[in-house]
Amino acid sequence: MAQLIKIHGLGSSGEGVGKFDGLTIFIEGALPGEGVLAEIETVKKNYAVARLLEVVKPSAERVEPFCPLYKNCGGCQLQHMSYPAQLNRKRQQVIDAIERIGKLSDVEIFETLGMENPLRYRNKMQFPVGKSKAELIIGCYARGSHKIIDAQSCPIQNIGNDKILVAVKKVVAQFNLPPYDEDTHKGFLRHVMGRVGCDGELMIVLVTATKNFPNEKNFVRALRRELPEVTSIQQNVQTFHNNVILGRDTRILFGKPTIHDKIGKLKFNISARSFFQVNTAQAEVLYNTALDFAELRGHETIIDAYCGTGTIGLFMARRARKVIGVEVVSSAIADAKKNARENNIRNVDFFIGDAVKVLPRLVDADIHADVVVVDPPRAGCDKKVLETFATMKPAKIIYVSCNPATLARDLAILKSLGYVTTKIQPVDMFPFTSHIECVAQLKSS
Repeated sequence: MAQLIKIHGLGSSGEGVGKFDGLTIFIEGALPGEGVLAEIETVKKNYAVARLLEVVKPSAERVEPFCPLYKNCGGCQLQHMSYPAQLNRKRQQVIDAIERIGKLSDVEIFETLGMENPLRYRNKMQFPVGKSKAELIIGCYARGSHKIIDAQSCPIQNIGNDKILVAVKKVVAQFNLPPYDEDTHKGFLRHVMGRVGCDGELMIVLVTATKNFPNEKNFVRALRRELPEVTSIQQNVQTFHNNVILGRDTRILFGKPTIHDKIGKLKFNISARSFFQVNTAQAEVLYNTALDFAELRGHETIIDAYCGTGTIGLFMARRARKVIGVEVVSSAIADAKKNARENNIRNVDFFIGDAVKVLPRLVDADIHADVVVVDPPRAGCDKKVLETFATMKPAKIIYVSCNPATLARDLAILKSLGYVTTKIQPVDMFPFTSHIECVAQLKSS
């Protein structure tokens, strides 16, 4: 039965939030300020989920989505909202998390830094492979499912990734490579990953369920004919029955093990499994913000936890005495060391290992940080890591986060450990999605 619901907010996944009979209702596709007709489909203890039937009173922020796959594809959540409105709502998402989850007040939260042109920004794609009516399909998962939406192009992907998608789809069909089936755990090709570097460098990573690659040499030869500008073709083997995209073993089928990208004046090596920000232009904005928040004078020792390929640490090294990076992924550390050499940066050291284990060893070795920089996964930091930060007694902690909820949680913990959050800068790394990146500055109290 359809109900008329007034939308008053936006959820963390981009859905409209309203009330009906005192119950919070989440409605995908609805915007704040709208009156909508919706049918309640799922009722839980504290909330319900409804399906949007009709927008009775449209918001002034509503626009027509530019992608023909948007209504089905789960890659974007906010194409029906104007870009300036997205930036405002993302800032509000940060404010809500800091106040409601972190219970923090008196934190200056700036306006979101957006892009002048928010299209074609993604330098990395990870598309699942499947079949539909015996036809090969490669694309994004549909919203809230593992049903694959076939795609020939994606407007937020770098055009180089579109080229990779079309070329791989053609050659895979030509060689009749069987796609992996999640239900039966049979088949060969699981995902296609594409990465685009500076100067048009292209990396293709074929994620397979088995090590054996049928007709490998001819396949690679055909793919190179289809995409002669390709820099690197690699196979990643993922044998586990789970949703993790990449496995542990990667081998080169053609070309180089890495491609390069630039952030500011620095050039970085990127391997198949290394973390690198997917929006290169906004990564420079993000890292410049982190650098400004660090307020370096040139004498500081910086600990860069979760350092990845060393991007933030190397970005800061030019203004610090010493940078020490920690990362659990060995290939990322190899890239970080190579990046330091190639950028002629010598005041850095990188250590392989879990931050929970490595950081206490640094403390035991009497290494104390003036500034700690942390850019953890979406799950945020282990409490033990935050406690170790405090034992290092840095004057400042610069926390880079892609999840306002876990950021707020960790800032509250750090407050209990003697660190006050002074300011937060949201940066829109992922236009048209519900995600927002932040840089927070904390100072010792």
